[in-house]
Amino acid sequence: MTQKRKTRFLVQIAVLAAMSVLLVYFIHFPIFPAAPFLEYDPADIPIFIGTFLFGPLGGLIITAVACILQGLTVSSSSGIIGIMMHFFATGSFVVVAGLIYGRMHTRKGAVIALVCGVLTMTVVMVLWNVIMTPIFMGTPREAVMAMIIPVIIPFNLIKGSVNGLVTFVVYKSVSRAFGDNGFKKRPAKVEA
Repeated sequence: MTQKRKTRFLVQIAVLAAMSVLLVYFIHFPIFPAAPFLEYDPADIPIFIGTFLFGPLGGLIITAVACILQGLTVSSSSGIIGIMMHFFATGSFVVVAGLIYGRMHTRKGAVIALVCGVLTMTVVMVLWNVIMTPIFMGTPREAVMAMIIPVIIPFNLIKGSVNGLVTFVVYKSVSRAFGDNGFKKRPAKVEA
């Protein structure tokens, strides 16, 4: 990768991470009154877009940067546990969706990648909530277990699905701005 391409890549990563932080700053609200600490925010949309643009590694880099920035600014009350939970939730999506979309660079591939990413993220967040929420909030593990089916699973499915749907709708336009060709098949790499 040339220096110019590296610089462009770093700038694009920074822009997407900054967009993620701004989105969570301006838009966040609880969905379920029983769990006001679980707030919807669209911060993952730029990360999902970055994953489709740059693959799972690029998506993980954006995820890490956004998680740290959010954890030090707009979500500072959640501390290191909040940073970790966000990284593992979004990171699990990024790895699964990025790998699938990298192999199936079409609209159908995008849909499959988004659905699989949302399902993976939901499973990961069930596990992380069972492990970390009692530590973070001082809540008995039994109380968290009782919230899995009525609150935690639906919350993660709703949040992931909304963010995935928005990503699907805006990706083609955003990808053009970043110099990608959207949902079309990527040309095969030619080795020199």
